[in-house]
Amino acid sequence: MVLLDMVFSLDSIITAVGMANEFWVMAVAIVITMAVMLVVATPVAGFINRHPTVKILVLSFLLLIGTALVADGLGFHVPRGYIYAAIGFSIGVEALNQQAARRRRANSKSSHNKVTVPGDAAGT
Repeated sequence: MVLLDMVFSLDSIITAVGMANEFWVMAVAIVITMAVMLVVATPVAGFINRHPTVKILVLSFLLLIGTALVADGLGFHVPRGYIYAAIGFSIGVEALNQQAARRRRANSKSSHNKVTVPGDAAGT
């Protein structure tokens, strides 16, 4: 957990340095980012532990964004709309997967709780 916080903190610092021309803007961005991360780290980690497929999704987002940043650095512009569309589509698919998994769990629980009575139409 601490290592993950450090990685995302470093990522935020690099982003702040790359986007700001003023030192005070970078410093404020770093402080705000650290405060937000301290507040939301535990709930986000709990959510990810309950839904492991989200971990892979987030890592793929980091890979996608990192690749786009490297491409931009090499002079190949990737339109941001493509990146946002890919992220949005992936989130939509993951939401449908989560909903389907929730329904499967609910159906399997309800099928285990059914009691059949001999001679009943459902039990024959």
